[in-house]
Amino acid sequence: MTRQHLHGYDYVDEGQGPVLLLLHGLFGALSNWEDVIRQFSPTHRVVIPVLPVPTMPLGQASIPGLVAYVTTFVEKLQLPTPLTLLGNSLGGHIALVYTLQYPEQVSQLVLTGSSGLFEDGMGGSFPKRGDYSFVQERVGYTFYDSRLATRELVDEVFAVTNSNAKCLRMISIARSAQRHNLARELHRIAVPTLLVWGLNDTITPPPVAHDFERLLPQAELRFLDHCGHAPMMERPAGFNRYLQAFLQRPAAGAPQPA
Repeated sequence: MTRQHLHGYDYVDEGQGPVLLLLHGLFGALSNWEDVIRQFSPTHRVVIPVLPVPTMPLGQASIPGLVAYVTTFVEKLQLPTPLTLLGNSLGGHIALVYTLQYPEQVSQLVLTGSSGLFEDGMGGSFPKRGDYSFVQERVGYTFYDSRLATRELVDEVFAVTNSNAKCLRMISIARSAQRHNLARELHRIAVPTLLVWGLNDTITPPPVAHDFERLLPQAELRFLDHCGHAPMMERPAGFNRYLQAFLQRPAAGAPQPA
């Protein structure tokens, strides 16, 4: 995975073919999608922008601000549209709002552990500057198997939260996500949508996934057992299997019965 920098954007751009645009979560990183890149870059162009969650201007640190960032990113890189948009957690929320604003730009939508209806993002609290044990606990809260909260991953999140300025931006975005409930708007998303959820997700629990399935007109829901809030990391083989089947369908991914 090679990180690139162009037009002021940091991102990954690997493979050739139909575009898969991947959006990470509040504490996410490019590494969250390593298995998706490995599986799909031989057949697709996998593009992942680094979302400027901890560094964007405070006045823009919100869901609308991040949607604007993704919009400009797609334009600057001249990505061919319509594209397939994938989002985890906060990234799913951004993907939903982007699709609502630019329906002609998106052919298919994939959400995993998405916010937009309900999210217990930090177990009821926000990041605390300089508290390593707090960060370690919250990162572990993301996974069914807390051993996946490796020292490397915890250090990465701690580095982001161990700054008053960065922490303030993340809190602003988290609060924006909590305020920005999409329940009354989801009926307008007409594209085929795949929902891949961890049965053991405690941040966006399974009832949230069922709500998304009910509110999105062309949604289908797939669960992965022994899996928390980041299925593409914790159960990559299962996640990729569902994604592969979804992408291979005829008629632009028309959904099939569960």
